[in-house]
Amino acid sequence: MNATPSEPGTDPRVALGPGPDSELTWLLHRAAQRLHTDVGAAAARHGATLRDHIVLSALDKTRGLTQIELGQALGVDKTTMVAELDRLERAGLIERTADPRDRRARIPALTDAGERLRATIAVDATAAETAAVASVDSRRLADLRDVLYAIITATTADDPGSCI
Repeated sequence: MNATPSEPGTDPRVALGPGPDSELTWLLHRAAQRLHTDVGAAAARHGATLRDHIVLSALDKTRGLTQIELGQALGVDKTTMVAELDRLERAGLIERTADPRDRRARIPALTDAGERLRATIAVDATAAETAAVASVDSRRLADLRDVLYAIITATTADDPGSCI
């Protein structure tokens, strides 16, 4: 028997993605993929990658972290973090200074050019995020933000996962 889109369970869009009763991990993963795609495209329009945008944004929001602390905050291993920071520094978007607490450690910070790029991408990224949640009531969106933040802060265990 040939299935038609009107029969339950046969809509190909549903077969490719989770439903509202799916595991939370799958729902979060697919939502993150959607936003990564849209925000990555916004960054690409300005000659940057999604990773560039996330690192530049993290440097804006969490000033004074060492390279290692920044990597931990982003769930990125030391080697990957240093390579990313090296690239951003060569592009003139960040600079690194010695940590006054430990001269062996380096603290990355945005340059003026890095701040301008971050702010420019942020405008498009915010528009992409707004479009992605346009159909969600603002109260429900505020609740979602609260729930996501609660999940993030619910444990003190090391977080080995990468967000970039």
